[in-house]
Amino acid sequence: MKEDTLIATSLREKSLLYRRNIIKYIYHAKAGHTGGSLSIVDILNVLYNEIMQVSPENFTSPTRDRYVQSKGHCVEALYVVLADLGFFPEEDLRTLCQYESAYIGHPTKYVNGIEQNTGGLGHGLSICAGMALAAKKDHSDVKVYTILGDGELAEGSNWEALMFAAHYHLDNLCAVLDYNKLQITSSNSEVMGLEPIDKKLEAFGWAVRHVDGHNLEELSATFKAMPFEEGKPSFVIAHTIKGKGVSYMENVLKWHHGVPTEEQYELAMTELA
Repeated sequence: MKEDTLIATSLREKSLLYRRNIIKYIYHAKAGHTGGSLSIVDILNVLYNEIMQVSPENFTSPTRDRYVQSKGHCVEALYVVLADLGFFPEEDLRTLCQYESAYIGHPTKYVNGIEQNTGGLGHGLSICAGMALAAKKDHSDVKVYTILGDGELAEGSNWEALMFAAHYHLDNLCAVLDYNKLQITSSNSEVMGLEPIDKKLEAFGWAVRHVDGHNLEELSATFKAMPFEEGKPSFVIAHTIKGKGVSYMENVLKWHHGVPTEEQYELAMTELA
């Protein structure tokens, strides 16, 4: 079985390493949300390594930036990024989804670096709106970020939060949509269509930009441009591919929640070498 020894330095190297680790630890655990973790990991890479002011050293500081993963079921991507940054030893992830492990299938505050327990879809944006309003009232420069699943936008609480954030001019808040266009049972267009999603978000008072969710340079430039409009919260529609980086997983519905066989694991590691 292949193990990683690569010390990644560039963002591109880190994305490759993170994808290998996502596959590795899901394979070891025999559980995990593989496709969505692979679709959001480039976004997390840029946020944590280039954009947000947050680290193991300042995680208890009130001036740190905040990240809440609303699509909590794709926690494996977040775990591998936090481990790389030193929030906890990477070897801890060998206990992923094991009895009495803190590293369960959704984010929990028992894990260092996790801001909030999430997993009930539709909750993360509301939490972030509250954090952003608190920062405004404290006259703080704190910025707040979240990643939402596209299937998650069927939850009505998101739309309450969207109205709230626009009403209070929370331009310190950035929501990112992991727009891979697939959810657990089918495509978004079959289950609950979102289009025209940009027009809907703009009508709710947000400044909206589209981005290639796997283009690291484009992601970096987009986040650095926040707020997109003064006095408006920023919404990034990140066009992604479910299972990105592993040929047999890309845009294949069953990899929403799937564990590779030994043969599939070796093939994925070869492709990600």
